Parts: sequence; structure tokens; C-alpha cells
Amino acid sequence: MVNYIELTNFIKKNINIEDDDLKIVLSYFKPIKKSKNEILLSNGKNSQVSYFVKKGCLRLFYVDEEGKDITRYIAFENQFATELVSFITNEPAQETIQVIENSELLYITHDDFRHLMTIIPKWKDFYSIYLEKAYVNSSKRLISFTTLDASERYKQLFKINPNIVKRLPNKIVASYINISQETLSRIKSKI
Repeated sequence: MVNYIELTNFIKKNINIEDDDLKIVLSYFKPIKKSKNEILLSNGKNSQVSYFVKKGCLRLFYVDEEGKDITRYIAFENQFATELVSFITNEPAQETIQVIENSELLYITHDDFRHLMTIIPKWKDFYSIYLEKAYVNSSKRLISFTTLDASERYKQLFKINPNIVKRLPNKIVASYINISQETLSRIKSKI
């Protein structure tokens, strides 16, 4: 039997939902286990699935014109991950979703997600809150790139999300805060 306690708590933290409606929502999520380094979505494919991380870590990244990996988003336990632009527009994804640690996930298809919005009014509220948080987080990250130097970005990351620094390789940490691995090493040695 699949344990949905983490997802239940996450949903209840974001919306007030009746138990019967919550059971319906949970029934659309399916469990899946993925191994480190597996690719869940490749650049150019349509994002038709949203993942909830029960255990482990996922990252969304793209490759810039110089061939460098740029990590845009990292999802640890109790977070959702999808290539949101593709999920919304049904256009090919511009990012890749990669498993960073062996992971236990719950996933829901795009069609099921949309269907839930038609049958469970509170699910629309959940989606709205999710989109608002995603927008705020993206805006804050973008502003940090233009207003903070490399050292300040690292310190801010460590304060806001220490798991990224503690659990992930320097290569991913550096690409997430848009600095070189060498710069990251220098910053870490001074702190």
C-alpha cells in the first residue's frame, strides 16, 4: 500500500479540502521509484507529468548556447517538480528533469491534473497557490542574479535552502547559483 502522508500534508498545508475530495485527489497520483541520474523528461519532449518528491531529489536544467548545464530548479522531499511551461502550454520542454538521488515519487498526468480541476473546485485553489509560489520563487532568483554577487548568492542559498549545499555536488550547486565551480570552491574556503 502506498503511503500518501507527505502529499496529504502538503496539500492540506496549502488548501482547506474535505476528506472525501482529498481521497479523490490522491487516487490520481501513482507511485514510482527512480534511480540516480535517470532522466524523467528530455528537452524537446512534452511535459505530461507532474512529480511530487516523497524521498530524494530532482533537478530541472537546460543547456545554454555554450553547452553548459544551468540548473533552474531543485526539488527535494515534499516539493513538486515539472517543466511547468511545457505542462501548461503542451509545447516541447526546454528543460530536462533529472533524478539526482534515488527517489520515491508520486506522479499525476497532465490530463488527470486538469480533470481534477473540473471535479474538485479546491484543486483549482491548490493550482493557483502553486503557480503563485513558483512565480515568486522564480522572480526572487532572477533578482538575486542581478543584485547579488557570487558570495552573497551562495550565502542566501545556504540560508534559504541549505539542503542544496549539503546534499548536492558542487557542480550542481554552482550551476544553480550561476557561478563556476572554481568560484564556488573559493567562496566555500573563505566561509
